Amino acid sequence: MMFTKPVIAAVNGYAVAGGMELAMMCDMRIADQSTTFGIFCRRFGVPLIDGGTVRLPALIGLSRAMDLILTGRPISAVEAEKYGLVNKVVPDGTALEHAIEVANEIAAFPQECMLADRKSAYHSTYSSPSMEEAFQFEHDNGMPVVFKESVYGAKRFAADKVGRSGSFDAFKSKK
Repeated sequence: MMFTKPVIAAVNGYAVAGGMELAMMCDMRIADQSTTFGIFCRRFGVPLIDGGTVRLPALIGLSRAMDLILTGRPISAVEAEKYGLVNKVVPDGTALEHAIEVANEIAAFPQECMLADRKSAYHSTYSSPSMEEAFQFEHDNGMPVVFKESVYGAKRFAADKVGRSGSFDAFKSKK
């Protein structure tokens, strides 16, 4: 239940029980302001079986996760953003539009580098037995990308002044 490419959830309405677990499978979550999240299955004796008890503590911390898992209480999109479950709250009816904008921004970046960093972040969060091993994984996973994308990127920065002063203009997607 791990995707190999970035996935951004556009969430509106109720994201509860399995729907909340599906949203947590994504790398990012953008929610309409009236969205409600919760482990509503708690009321019916249905356990989380699609990674909710694994992903929720990793995303928001054990104490907050236990609050939601044990009580089954609903939380608003604003509270979910405060917890770190939601990356961005947007006006109702615009979550999909905002998610597509973020996806286009990500698609404009060098892909092998982005995928290597994404893979390393997931590895260090869920799979690494130690910090030392996580650092080694990051290094081993990232070094091949240096020769494929980083040298070209550094040349663009140095010679063409692309990205100077924090500019993202050259990386904006062409819709």
